[in-house]
Amino acid sequence: MTSTSYGIDVSAYQGTQDWAAHKRAGISFAFAKASEGQKTHDAKFATHIKGIKAAGLTPGAYHFAWPNQSAAVEAANYISAVKAYAGPGFLHFLDLERYSDGRNYTGKSAAQIKTFATAWIAAVQKAFPGQRVGIYTSASDIAAGRVPTAVPLWYPAYPGASVDTYTEANKHARPAPSGRTVTFWQFTSTPLDRSVCYMSPSALKTWAQGDAGDGKTYTPPPFPVGLAPNKAKPSAVTLQRALKAAGYMPKSVPESPHYGPQTQAGVIKFHNAHPTYRAAGKTYDPAIGPKGWAALHRLAYDK
Repeated sequence: MTSTSYGIDVSAYQGTQDWAAHKRAGISFAFAKASEGQKTHDAKFATHIKGIKAAGLTPGAYHFAWPNQSAAVEAANYISAVKAYAGPGFLHFLDLERYSDGRNYTGKSAAQIKTFATAWIAAVQKAFPGQRVGIYTSASDIAAGRVPTAVPLWYPAYPGASVDTYTEANKHARPAPSGRTVTFWQFTSTPLDRSVCYMSPSALKTWAQGDAGDGKTYTPPPFPVGLAPNKAKPSAVTLQRALKAAGYMPKSVPESPHYGPQTQAGVIKFHNAHPTYRAAGKTYDPAIGPKGWAALHRLAYDK
């Protein structure tokens, strides 16, 4: 089973939350509405996001889009709302969903809405270099061609009573609307909007660090302290999980604290698929180094 983590999202419609209690209950991430359209800021954003960060949860914010307005102005509105709170490990989302009466989509084609979303995401990425920017959107928006590719997806779909707990969501198949990879699945709105993320809490926290601020450098979980750089290895279990997530080790292989033959075989498979990261002249290379680990971790979790 894919390792997951649990989260909630809130807006001005929700009252003050006991974030420490949420954390004790197993929540590891939380997102708050920051803004909407060209001018509106959510009245409770500051209260929510301060509590989320104080509790040590992976934080994030979202902006409700009006694609029939200016992407640049809306991005600026969002940036002004979150800039005091955003930093490494902070996630950003464009909430792209049609009002029931269509007033925020009126007059725009699918292609124009996609252009709006692409421009908004680019503006936010420019404002917060290296931080991750994703999109919250529905199966119908994806199928209609309104959603850019190659961005993290936070996907709402409610199966109903059959999936209204985190345990049931874990057992349910991972959604794949129009063949797209879903990073977060919002599976219910009762009693709060609740989502699962298809990463463990520690992997999510690492993934949320993004590109470490320069758009190019990626920092995976560190090697254990005390190992010489040329002999460093990640912990065996951490490595095994990454190999499985990236498809270089069968998921049926039990986790083990030992860097044994099956783990080494997975590393060899990774190196042969990505020879840049293996030792010069070797096709059989079971020892992974820092650069290879960074590349493997990105393949495993940066989807």
